[in-house]
Amino acid sequence: MIGGSGKRSWYERAGVRTGPRRLLGDELGTGRLFFPPDLVPYWDHPRVRELPERTRGEILARHLFHYLEFTTHFETRVVNRATDRIAGGRCGIDVDPETRLNAYRIYCDEGYHSLCSLDVIAQVSAASAVAVVPYDFEPFLTRLDQVGQRALPDAPALAQLLQVVVFETLITAILKDIPQNPRVLTIVRDTVREHAKDEGWHHVFFSQFFRELWAQQSRASRRRISRCLPGLIRSSLLPEQAPVRASLTRAGLGAEAVEEIMRDTYSHERVNTGIRAASRHTMRLFEETGVLGVPGASDAFAAAELLS
Repeated sequence: MIGGSGKRSWYERAGVRTGPRRLLGDELGTGRLFFPPDLVPYWDHPRVRELPERTRGEILARHLFHYLEFTTHFETRVVNRATDRIAGGRCGIDVDPETRLNAYRIYCDEGYHSLCSLDVIAQVSAASAVAVVPYDFEPFLTRLDQVGQRALPDAPALAQLLQVVVFETLITAILKDIPQNPRVLTIVRDTVREHAKDEGWHHVFFSQFFRELWAQQSRASRRRISRCLPGLIRSSLLPEQAPVRASLTRAGLGAEAVEEIMRDTYSHERVNTGIRAASRHTMRLFEETGVLGVPGASDAFAAAELLS
């Protein structure tokens, strides 16, 4: 049994079962922030610091919207398409009935996280009069799927399962830091806190699931998986730059200034440092299960610049 209910009681503790709808309230005029500035990579760039205070506040709001929009799409279009395979007994490995039930519980969690994220966007946008910049998830999804298509062209279901194992075992600062930051709007802190509580269990589930999946693979399949995983980690963590460009342009910055900010903020070295930090738990999982011991695997992870 993977992610056993003994670790927590979903029916009493899951956000979708117990969490109230989070409402914005009257905090917009109190100096609370839409998003922690220290989690916005371009916030301290000289070009951004020169902008009027109201404009900078709108940038934070759009950064929040981008984060929440990504969540709404990723949870339903990536996590749940793989979770549905596990829950439906179509994941390609043997799983027991309780594991399938746990997968369906996660499926409900992720749909609820998407609902809450979109609800927060609608409330904050309406109250602040900061328009939501149109967001296109397709480039991210295409990039992620292409990794699997190249490494596992005859096993798309396996590639989708690996996508979710990677993403659900990553550790980013957002889920940990936002709930603890009293400067941020309460609706944002509470929504992220509830999400983080559920994701803690999801992390355990998918870590255990990968151990079972890996144990049931042939030697040849393990070689192919070990070469797919580095690309999935990088694709999951590469910054989405199009929404940032759109937000900075909406802030009144010209094309030259926007490109200067992008070059300075998303340099190859800074991006790699962030990827290695966020993937440290995922890498530990792969080390513990023997992925890096597969012939050629260490070279593939090193080529992806994931090894320190």
